[in-house]
Amino acid sequence: MIQIPSSELQQALEKDNKEFLRTIANTYLTAIGGNLNTSNMQLLNGWQHVLLSWYFFSTEMDEGGFVQLIQNGYGGYIFDNPFAKALRLMGARELSKLIYRAKKIYDENKTTLERDTSEEEFNAMYVDFEQFDELEEEYFDMEEEQLEIISAYVKGHLSDFTEILANQVNF
Repeated sequence: MIQIPSSELQQALEKDNKEFLRTIANTYLTAIGGNLNTSNMQLLNGWQHVLLSWYFFSTEMDEGGFVQLIQNGYGGYIFDNPFAKALRLMGARELSKLIYRAKKIYDENKTTLERDTSEEEFNAMYVDFEQFDELEEEYFDMEEEQLEIISAYVKGHLSDFTEILANQVNF
Protein backbone atom coordinates (compact mmCIF):
# COMPACT_ATOMS: atom_id res chain seq x y z
CA MET A 1 0.00 0.00 0.00
CA ILE A 2 1.35 3.39 -0.96
CA GLN A 3 1.84 5.59 2.06
CA ILE A 4 1.28 9.28 2.63
CA PRO A 5 2.66 11.12 5.66
CA SER A 6 -0.13 12.28 7.98
CA SER A 7 1.15 15.88 7.80
CA GLU A 8 0.94 15.82 3.99
CA LEU A 9 -2.54 14.32 4.16
CA GLN A 10 -3.62 17.00 6.63
CA GLN A 11 -2.38 19.73 4.29
CA ALA A 12 -4.21 18.06 1.38
CA LEU A 13 -7.45 17.93 3.38
CA GLU A 14 -7.26 21.71 3.78
CA LYS A 15 -7.15 22.25 0.01
CA ASP A 16 -10.05 22.28 -2.44
CA ASN A 17 -11.39 18.94 -3.69
CA LYS A 18 -9.33 18.85 -6.88
CA GLU A 19 -6.06 19.64 -5.10
CA PHE A 20 -6.85 17.11 -2.36
CA LEU A 21 -7.31 14.35 -4.93
CA ARG A 22 -4.29 15.46 -6.96
CA THR A 23 -2.10 15.38 -3.85
CA ILE A 24 -2.93 11.73 -3.25
CA ALA A 25 -2.53 10.85 -6.93
CA ASN A 26 0.85 12.60 -6.97
CA THR A 27 1.90 10.35 -4.08
CA TYR A 28 1.16 7.38 -6.35
CA LEU A 29 3.11 8.90 -9.21
CA THR A 30 6.10 9.45 -6.93
CA ALA A 31 5.91 5.86 -5.67
CA ILE A 32 5.89 4.45 -9.22
CA GLY A 33 8.69 6.69 -10.45
CA GLY A 34 6.48 9.16 -12.31
CA ASN A 35 5.47 6.82 -15.10
CA LEU A 36 2.81 4.11 -15.01
CA ASN A 37 3.89 1.01 -16.93
CA THR A 38 3.45 -2.76 -16.91
CA SER A 39 6.30 -3.29 -14.45
CA ASN A 40 4.88 -1.00 -11.74
CA MET A 41 1.10 -1.32 -12.23
CA GLN A 42 0.90 -3.98 -9.52
CA LEU A 43 2.09 -1.44 -6.93
CA LEU A 44 -1.38 0.13 -7.03
CA ASN A 45 -4.60 -1.47 -5.87
CA GLY A 46 -7.85 -1.11 -7.80
CA TRP A 47 -9.02 2.04 -6.00
CA GLN A 48 -5.62 3.65 -6.44
CA HIS A 49 -5.86 2.95 -10.18
CA VAL A 50 -9.29 4.63 -10.16
CA LEU A 51 -7.87 7.74 -8.51
CA LEU A 52 -4.87 7.78 -10.84
CA SER A 53 -7.27 7.39 -13.78
CA TRP A 54 -9.23 10.36 -12.48
CA TYR A 55 -5.96 12.33 -12.18
CA PHE A 56 -4.96 11.63 -15.80
CA PHE A 57 -8.52 12.26 -17.00
CA SER A 58 -8.87 15.55 -15.11
CA THR A 59 -5.44 16.83 -16.11
CA GLU A 60 -5.88 16.01 -19.79
CA MET A 61 -9.41 17.44 -19.88
CA ASP A 62 -8.12 20.70 -18.38
CA GLU A 63 -5.34 20.91 -20.96
CA GLY A 64 -6.87 19.63 -24.20
CA GLY A 65 -9.95 17.45 -23.80
CA PHE A 66 -10.63 13.95 -25.04
CA VAL A 67 -8.50 14.18 -28.17
CA GLN A 68 -5.43 15.13 -26.15
CA LEU A 69 -6.20 12.52 -23.49
CA ILE A 70 -6.25 9.80 -26.14
CA GLN A 71 -3.31 11.14 -28.14
CA ASN A 72 -1.23 11.25 -24.94
CA GLY A 73 -1.80 7.53 -24.49
CA TYR A 74 -4.45 7.45 -21.76
CA GLY A 75 -7.37 6.18 -23.87
CA GLY A 76 -6.92 2.54 -22.93
CA TYR A 77 -6.30 3.31 -19.27
CA ILE A 78 -9.50 5.36 -19.05
CA PHE A 79 -11.84 3.51 -21.42
CA ASP A 80 -10.64 -0.12 -21.34
CA ASN A 81 -10.63 -0.39 -17.54
CA PRO A 82 -13.54 -0.19 -15.07
CA PHE A 83 -12.98 3.52 -14.41
CA ALA A 84 -16.55 4.53 -15.32
CA LYS A 85 -18.03 1.70 -13.25
CA ALA A 86 -15.90 2.70 -10.26
CA LEU A 87 -17.05 6.31 -10.58
CA ARG A 88 -20.64 5.07 -10.48
CA LEU A 89 -19.88 3.04 -7.34
CA MET A 90 -18.37 6.16 -5.76
CA GLY A 91 -21.61 8.03 -6.48
CA ALA A 92 -20.31 10.12 -9.41
CA ARG A 93 -23.03 8.80 -11.70
CA GLU A 94 -23.13 11.74 -14.11
CA LEU A 95 -19.40 11.56 -14.77
CA SER A 96 -19.67 7.79 -15.15
CA LYS A 97 -22.36 8.19 -17.82
CA LEU A 98 -20.26 10.78 -19.63
CA ILE A 99 -17.23 8.44 -19.66
CA TYR A 100 -19.38 5.65 -21.13
CA ARG A 101 -20.59 8.00 -23.87
CA ALA A 102 -17.03 9.06 -24.67
CA LYS A 103 -15.96 5.38 -24.65
CA LYS A 104 -18.46 4.68 -27.41
CA ILE A 105 -16.79 7.32 -29.62
CA TYR A 106 -13.35 6.03 -28.60
CA ASP A 107 -14.21 2.40 -29.37
CA GLU A 108 -15.64 3.28 -32.80
CA ASN A 109 -12.58 5.37 -33.74
CA LYS A 110 -9.77 3.89 -31.67
CA THR A 111 -7.34 3.25 -34.53
CA THR A 112 -7.68 6.78 -35.88
CA LEU A 113 -7.62 8.45 -32.46
CA GLU A 114 -4.52 6.58 -31.27
CA ARG A 115 -2.38 6.81 -34.41
CA ASP A 116 0.80 8.85 -34.39
CA THR A 117 0.12 12.30 -35.78
CA SER A 118 1.94 15.44 -36.78
CA GLU A 119 0.98 18.63 -34.98
CA GLU A 120 -1.21 19.58 -37.95
CA GLU A 121 -2.97 16.19 -37.95
CA PHE A 122 -3.42 16.37 -34.18
CA ASN A 123 -5.05 19.80 -34.43
CA ALA A 124 -7.31 18.55 -37.24
CA MET A 125 -8.59 15.81 -34.93
CA TYR A 126 -10.43 18.46 -32.92
CA VAL A 127 -12.49 19.18 -36.04
CA ASP A 128 -12.78 15.52 -37.05
CA PHE A 129 -14.07 14.55 -33.61
CA GLU A 130 -16.34 17.45 -32.79
CA GLN A 131 -18.67 14.96 -31.06
CA PHE A 132 -16.30 15.23 -28.08
CA ASP A 133 -17.04 18.99 -27.80
CA GLU A 134 -20.49 18.50 -26.27
CA LEU A 135 -19.15 15.94 -23.81
CA GLU A 136 -16.35 18.28 -22.78
CA GLU A 137 -18.83 21.10 -22.16
CA GLU A 138 -20.97 18.76 -20.08
CA TYR A 139 -17.91 17.68 -18.13
CA PHE A 140 -16.94 21.23 -17.20
CA ASP A 141 -20.55 21.98 -16.21
CA MET A 142 -20.64 19.00 -13.83
CA GLU A 143 -17.00 18.98 -12.71
CA GLU A 144 -17.37 20.72 -9.33
CA GLU A 145 -20.35 18.62 -8.26
CA GLN A 146 -18.72 15.37 -9.35
CA LEU A 147 -15.42 16.38 -7.70
CA GLU A 148 -17.26 16.90 -4.44
CA ILE A 149 -18.76 13.40 -4.67
CA ILE A 150 -15.43 11.74 -5.55
CA SER A 151 -13.55 13.65 -2.87
CA ALA A 152 -16.14 12.76 -0.20
CA TYR A 153 -15.88 9.11 -1.21
CA VAL A 154 -12.08 9.12 -0.97
CA LYS A 155 -12.19 10.89 2.41
CA GLY A 156 -14.72 8.36 3.68
CA HIS A 157 -12.65 5.40 2.45
CA LEU A 158 -9.08 6.66 2.91
CA SER A 159 -7.74 3.21 3.82
CA ASP A 160 -8.66 2.00 0.30
CA PHE A 161 -6.58 4.76 -1.26
CA THR A 162 -3.54 5.14 0.98
CA GLU A 163 -1.90 4.10 4.18
CA ILE A 164 -1.40 7.06 6.49
CA LEU A 165 2.15 7.20 7.74
CA ALA A 166 2.47 8.72 11.21
CA ASN A 167 4.94 11.56 11.44
CA GLN A 168 8.16 10.56 13.08
CA VAL A 169 9.80 12.68 15.73
CA ASN A 170 13.58 12.73 15.64
CA PHE A 171 15.47 13.16 18.89
